[in-house]
Amino acid sequence: MLIHPWDAPHDDGEWQHWLATHDFGQLAVNGTAGEPPWVQPLHFRYEPEPGPYGQAIAHLARPNPLWHDLDRHPTVLLSVVDDYVYVPGHWTAADGAPAEHGTPTSYYTAVQLRCTAHVVDDPEEKATLLNRQVAHFQPEGGTAQARPGEAPFGRMLPGIRVLRLEVTDVRAKFKYAGNKPVAVQERVSVRLAERAGPGDTAARAHQLRRLATGPTGTGPTGTSPTATGPTTT
Repeated sequence: MLIHPWDAPHDDGEWQHWLATHDFGQLAVNGTAGEPPWVQPLHFRYEPEPGPYGQAIAHLARPNPLWHDLDRHPTVLLSVVDDYVYVPGHWTAADGAPAEHGTPTSYYTAVQLRCTAHVVDDPEEKATLLNRQVAHFQPEGGTAQARPGEAPFGRMLPGIRVLRLEVTDVRAKFKYAGNKPVAVQERVSVRLAERAGPGDTAARAHQLRRLATGPTGTGPTGTSPTATGPTTT
């Protein structure tokens, strides 16, 4: 994933805060040589500790075909993409230029977690991690705790395996036209509010937040020498 300086997170807190509420992604597991990787959609709970990058907790059914390759290749990638919108070209034209000369582009947030996967089969540890994952999605409760050998979920525990994904590296990208002049960014923000389609509110919030704060120590975005550079994905 290409990450330009103006798309990089301002600090680790930016992507960690985003993962706290964006908890559905795709787990890529290396397949047999010459074959494409397994790509498994899944919910997960991200935890900022332990270690410098934290960990993610997930679970999958025991019959899932990826386990054999995961056991052989425990280095995996958890990819999360959201808050994406398409921005029409005529919204992005520079001031004074014909509207049709504007460049169409995409706005999105993407976080890729490189992880070492630890498969958990111990019943007690598995139940503890499952309960933590459910607590993330259901802080209000309403679902019984999983306990080995106890109803209602004890008999189901052998049918799943828990993944504790130790994050070893992170690539994060907040692509919201940070390289464009402030006037263009503000114009696009107005158009997003007017369109109010799926994803527009979230994308606009990211754009305005990053426009206001800018990279740490540099002030608002759109004021650097790269502010009129090309937009790429």
